[in-house]
Amino acid sequence: MGGDGNSALGHKKFERSKSHFTDRITADGRDGRRVESGRYRLVVSRACPWASRAVISRRLLGLERALPMAVTDPVQDDRSWRFTLDPGGRDPVLGIRYLAEAYEKREPGAPGGVSVPAIVDVPSGELVTNDYQQLTLDLATEWTALHREGAPDLYPEHLRDEIDEVMAEVYEDVNNGVYRAGFASDQEEYEAACAGVFRRLEALAGRLAGQRYLVGDTITEADIRLFTTLVRFDPVYHGHFKCNLWKLTENPVLWAYARDLFQTPGFGDTVDFDHIKRHYYQVHSGINPTGIVPLGPDLAGWLSPHHREELGGRPFGDGTPPGPVAPHERVGPRGLPA
Repeated sequence: MGGDGNSALGHKKFERSKSHFTDRITADGRDGRRVESGRYRLVVSRACPWASRAVISRRLLGLERALPMAVTDPVQDDRSWRFTLDPGGRDPVLGIRYLAEAYEKREPGAPGGVSVPAIVDVPSGELVTNDYQQLTLDLATEWTALHREGAPDLYPEHLRDEIDEVMAEVYEDVNNGVYRAGFASDQEEYEAACAGVFRRLEALAGRLAGQRYLVGDTITEADIRLFTTLVRFDPVYHGHFKCNLWKLTENPVLWAYARDLFQTPGFGDTVDFDHIKRHYYQVHSGINPTGIVPLGPDLAGWLSPHHREELGGRPFGDGTPPGPVAPHERVGPRGLPA
């Protein structure tokens, strides 16, 4: 359940499960797994905000060749994430139909469900990690030998305390807050979660009114984590999760900030609105029993001028933008703004 399969709805209150597999892939192999080009496969759903963080980070850092990617069908069945987008319904590298098979190879009957993002060891076919909180931080800090030339520093050491603080607030009230509102089982629980989402969004808008990015003058992990919720806000969370005090497009600061990031190489070119909408509206049958996917909202505004460059800032710091998206990783026309 949820955008990642990494959540569990309790009897009364929405709770997000902690990652069961937290092995780290490090430069020196201190946790048992060493960074190695081509050794691992990143499995994602473009529908899932947690997985989308990994897709964006991977592209900004230029890890496409070092860490090949598999994209699952946005609509799960009773065995969760499946590779029905690939010829024959199997991942062409791992040879499996379901991500669950890599979980079973690692630990038969493991608790916690099947979630993305996940990194799988190609030679053994075993899951390595589904630790969505740590995974992208390690891509930024442990995979540096394989980063592209000009890759940005997404987790600069001198700003980590501030980044961590901002990310914790964003996670609690925004990233996870929309789920707590959407899956609330009573009115009081829903109202508290929904109010918390918008209180935090208002605070973030105040922070971003005078600075282009959340921390420092460059894009960091904090911006990636906020963006993946903002880009889903009007298409999904506003209606489907009842977070409807206002739309993203009605908040001038956050709407401009989100468009600025969307139009930055590595962000919008990884977003698939078709996958996002079909997943939430077709999988969450308890919230949307008809499975009908709404036609709106109009996505054309994502490409409109944002004027955030007037605040200064250097998107990639001393680095450079990533190059064009590889042809086999391009988002289909149905998932893009017209």
